[in-house]
Amino acid sequence: MTKPAYEIAVFPGDGIGPEVIDSALAVLNDAQSRYGVTLNYTTHDFSADLYRRTGKKITEADMDAIDDKSDAVLFGAMGLPDVRGPEGLELGAQVEMRAHYGLFASLRPVRLFDGVEGPLKDRNVDMLVIRETSEGMFAGLHDKHEPSDETASDRMTITRANCERLFDVAFSQARMRRKRGTPGRVTLLHKSNALRSNVLMERVFDEVAAKNSDVESTKFYIDVGSMYMVTDPKRYDVVVSENIFGDITSEIVAGIGGGLGIAPSADVSLTQGVFQPSHGSAPDIAGQGTANPIAMILSAAMMLEWLGDQHEDERCTLAGQGIQAAVEKVLAEGPRAKDLGGDAGTQDVTDGVIAALATVGVVTA
Repeated sequence: MTKPAYEIAVFPGDGIGPEVIDSALAVLNDAQSRYGVTLNYTTHDFSADLYRRTGKKITEADMDAIDDKSDAVLFGAMGLPDVRGPEGLELGAQVEMRAHYGLFASLRPVRLFDGVEGPLKDRNVDMLVIRETSEGMFAGLHDKHEPSDETASDRMTITRANCERLFDVAFSQARMRRKRGTPGRVTLLHKSNALRSNVLMERVFDEVAAKNSDVESTKFYIDVGSMYMVTDPKRYDVVVSENIFGDITSEIVAGIGGGLGIAPSADVSLTQGVFQPSHGSAPDIAGQGTANPIAMILSAAMMLEWLGDQHEDERCTLAGQGIQAAVEKVLAEGPRAKDLGGDAGTQDVTDGVIAALATVGVVTA
């Protein structure tokens, strides 16, 4: 139900993370006053830089405390190429948080906005890639590892229970998108011709699709399906796939939609959500004031719409939609960030979104 205030845990992270988080918070603060929403922020310093300085990583106790007190998590970016754990992997809290909170689906919407140039002649790019995040090729991340210079292996595991809830989300999202004019179609990208785990995934998809016959569904092997993303993107609406396949295809789609600088994402369970841009920490441009904050701002808009759905709070929903509309106006008219061919800095784009928000939103009580 509607809450008087929402508690938001904020992870600025590394590199450009703190810069784009500041932009998102500025836009959210403006939206609060316009839409009558109250957001309280608690900032947490969990980052690769913190590990480098202190050896501290996010713990189960930390995540329990955050979960007890927060309605959602706003995440900047985490990870630095030169900060790695004993196994040689980059450090970040994303994987641990997904496991702890049961965040099984990553929602990555991409649309080619007016005013944005994509690499394809076809401008019909409007899809949602849903990446499974709790198993697949990440299932064995915590398996016992024996360091070796000769062999290394990873484990892929698919379970019926997780597939069922993943596909339920996909069909639900397709119905929601259909209300705003998309085809409302779900496509599974898989590799059941070569992977036993994907045979099960395809079987469960067929079963869930049969229970959702009001929504069109189709399937492609991941290789040809990836090709279709760049040769015929309009055939896709909601795309759902295994962890690694979804990771790769969501980046492909971000590229054809204009780049990671405008690609938001959300890692969700049935009760918790973590919202962050699809891009990384980009330490090479950190501190220069040139990072594009649009992906982070759109992720914040996704957070508001998710809170609105979770708590039946129209104020949050309208605020999220207002921010989305303001971003669309800025992308169409400027100011334009450097990664989109313009010369505007982070603050310029942020100010532009706030100014646009005053012209597109409807203030509610």
